Amino acid sequence: MEWLNILIGLALVFFGRKLFWLFVGCVGFIVGAEFAERALQGQPEWLILLIALGVGLLGAIISIFLQRVVIGIAGFFAGGYCLSALAPTVLHSNHEGVAWIAFVVGGLLGAILIITLLDPALIAMSSLAGATAVAQHVPLDSSVKPWLFLGLLVLGIIVQTGQYAREKKSRRPEKTERSDSSG
Repeated sequence: MEWLNILIGLALVFFGRKLFWLFVGCVGFIVGAEFAERALQGQPEWLILLIALGVGLLGAIISIFLQRVVIGIAGFFAGGYCLSALAPTVLHSNHEGVAWIAFVVGGLLGAILIITLLDPALIAMSSLAGATAVAQHVPLDSSVKPWLFLGLLVLGIIVQTGQYAREKKSRRPEKTERSDSSG
């Protein structure tokens, strides 16, 4: 399942804002897989994969109809996932309580950010979640993983910001001179 997390992480890094339902579905899959692995230790991998796919698919479908609410929830899960993944390393603690506190704090920050700054926050959160997923699951030396994470984070922000700027520019109505109809 490592390769699937890496592919989903890369999709988030490069297309998370552009296809927000993809962002919601991918975050749902990643968080669903993390929780299923912890809650169902010793169960077959196909069951964990099925649960993760179900959570991701459900999130993507609901996001189409309840865009703002689901974006806030996805922001919560993305922020929670990222901070809970980073907290043990930063705080040098593997205590389960630290991960849960970090998840809630990161979740609240992620939800607030994504609701108030939708497009820029989607760019940042999807790049952050994608870079975290790839760096956690790629089979590299642990001294290289932080550099991979930072590189993917920066690359994702640059690529998605460029996509956003091009979309915004193409949506801007062109100024046309008014013809004077008097006379």
